[in-house]
Amino acid sequence: PFLQKIGRPGQAPLRERVVNSLKTTFASHYTRVVSLPEVLDLKNIAVYGKRATGEKFLINPNK
Repeated sequence: PFLQKIGRPGQAPLRERVVNSLKTTFASHYTRVVSLPEVLDLKNIAVYGKRATGEKFLINPNK
């Protein structure tokens, strides 16, 4: 409803702001990218199961 209310001219600056922030505000850094089979490996479970601060794992089903 909000985007419809402001119309296309009002949406343009908002879209530009999001695009400009994709590599900064919305950026994520991952410790490691793992495949679905790698997620089930016991050694990997021990690593990502710690839930340490600053360590994130991205599960890529296409890897």
